[in-house]
Amino acid sequence: MQAVLPSQWAPIIAGLVAGAIAIALIAGVALVLRKAAHRLITRVVQRASSGRPSLAGRLRGKDAIPLDGLDALVAERRRQRAETMGSVLKSVASIIILGTAALTILERLSVPIAPLLTSVGILGVAIGFGAQELVKDFIAGMFMLLEDQYGVGDVIDAGAAVGTVEAVTLRITRLRDADGRVWYVRNGTITRVGNESQGWSRATVDVPVAYTADIPVVRDLLKKVADDLWEDTDFRDSVIVEEPQVWGIEQISGTAIVFRVSAKTIPSRQAEIARELRFRVKTALDLASIPIAT
Repeated sequence: MQAVLPSQWAPIIAGLVAGAIAIALIAGVALVLRKAAHRLITRVVQRASSGRPSLAGRLRGKDAIPLDGLDALVAERRRQRAETMGSVLKSVASIIILGTAALTILERLSVPIAPLLTSVGILGVAIGFGAQELVKDFIAGMFMLLEDQYGVGDVIDAGAAVGTVEAVTLRITRLRDADGRVWYVRNGTITRVGNESQGWSRATVDVPVAYTADIPVVRDLLKKVADDLWEDTDFRDSVIVEEPQVWGIEQISGTAIVFRVSAKTIPSRQAEIARELRFRVKTALDLASIPIAT
């Protein structure tokens, strides 16, 4: 058996050293790129979490005093949305960068990657068929977050449940209804959403009075109630964002005439204003001796 001379070891050792250095460089560059990508995404997420004006400021003017409670909900919604999308972007960046580095290292080691890619593709198809509902939930969650359909603190009708959004993830939305029951709704099952908390809400109150009531008198009385509510500093601007209006006669029957009063409010406060309107209308009608029809 012929012995291997020291001079013959030199190219082999040189090749191994060069390969190890190349692999180390590829891995190092991949880790640096991954860290840089994560840092960039984190910076973008932080800017997105704090870069928008408050909803209260948009509703009531640039120089208005913001509402602490409303701004807290808006900030939490913005933060959760930005962090969720940042987490997705970080995962995608890691998969792309580290996956590319792994394939490059395998190719450097002369490992045939074509059969490996074929096997991975077949495995991915099999997993896709088995977890298509999960994939559907994730895709629906991503589009929901990107389109900002709803967020933490919003009152929504998701079809399966109606309630206040407590948490939003890529897979599920957690709601709490008026009875305190918690609902976990998969994003992929939500086909339509009714959001009661975006931009503004409207409180409407129907006032039925006797058919024989004097229409101008009732209309003037309701207008005075609406004006008094608008001038009340406890509600103006802080809850009501537009002067309440008396729309007039909404319905006529053989026993009653129904007037409608409307007030535009900040999101999710319409029920409070409707209750206040009913109280003031009832008090004003009693003082004017105008009976409420049944």
